[in-house]
Amino acid sequence: MAQHLSLSDKPKWLMPVAAIGGLLLVILLALGVLGGASKIEPGTTAVAPRSVPADAPTVRVTSQAAAGTSVWQGTVRSRLAIKIAPKLNARILEMPAHPGDRLKKGQLLAKLDDRDLQAAYNAANAAYAAAQAQAAQAGADEKRIVDLYQKQAATRQNYDAVMAQAKAARAMANQAASAAQQSKVMLGENILYAPFDGVVGERFQEPGDMAAPNQPLLSFHQPDDLRLEAAIASQCAAQLELGATVSVRIDALRQTLSGTIDEIGPEIDPQTLTQPVKVNLPKTSGLQHGQFAWLETSCQGPQTVMLVPASAIVRYGQLQAVRVVEGGQWQMRHIRSGKRYGDQLEVLSGLRDGETILLQGELGQ
Repeated sequence: MAQHLSLSDKPKWLMPVAAIGGLLLVILLALGVLGGASKIEPGTTAVAPRSVPADAPTVRVTSQAAAGTSVWQGTVRSRLAIKIAPKLNARILEMPAHPGDRLKKGQLLAKLDDRDLQAAYNAANAAYAAAQAQAAQAGADEKRIVDLYQKQAATRQNYDAVMAQAKAARAMANQAASAAQQSKVMLGENILYAPFDGVVGERFQEPGDMAAPNQPLLSFHQPDDLRLEAAIASQCAAQLELGATVSVRIDALRQTLSGTIDEIGPEIDPQTLTQPVKVNLPKTSGLQHGQFAWLETSCQGPQTVMLVPASAIVRYGQLQAVRVVEGGQWQMRHIRSGKRYGDQLEVLSGLRDGETILLQGELGQ
């Protein structure tokens, strides 16, 4: 009889041993123990060395003392920035102002439906006219009762009653006049004008929407008086003084501006332990309300750092590298940079003190 060897007849230890062996093989391949005769040294791209051109500028990397700076993120804002909101409930009829429009003081921003206001104004005027007529009638009665009372043809009770009615009629007329004046003022609130020369920032509502008190229709700001607003650590703010000069880096403009501290908030946020600081900025082309910026302050003591010119760094996506010169040839080496000091960057790793690099990062690309 033929014998058949089934899967269940194989040793039970065979499959676990095979699985463990396969896993070890994968780990050794991943670590480079198997399948590779040589490795690439960390930090250096494996490319053939290239000769350094005779006129290529180089720089020797050395550690140097630099002021310890702290960088705080902030926003460029106009000193005079407001939101325009109506004082009444009404439907928006017109909004000729659009974001980016430069307007003069008194130009039309929005117009609201005034039919309800006009009806209220007419009613207030009618009530005022009626109150005036009653006051006039009461005044005539007052004159007659005075004459009769002086001739002893009217009693003291009648005299007092007529005088009180005349006084009440005059008070009602004055009240009606105030109501009519208030209605007239409210009738003028249906048109919103620019309060100063400025720029329309954002429209929050459109024609046809229902406007409501304290609900902004649009934002409006003055574009020529800008400053940086940032929240910095309280221990750093304690070292600042009003009028001191600080550096503000505007990434959108690729510029670093010199500003003066205009305001230091007296209160410390208990959650973040920061204080608001506002820095007056000079008039600069391209500087706009709402831009992102960095405030650089010297809140630390001097530190020893390794700096290289920013122009010497080559970027590959998020990777950074420099061309290191050795024996008249150069090779690409990856680095990791830190803080920026003007036109130089701090090198955290990848270079050693005394090495020479090519100055122009675009050379040979």
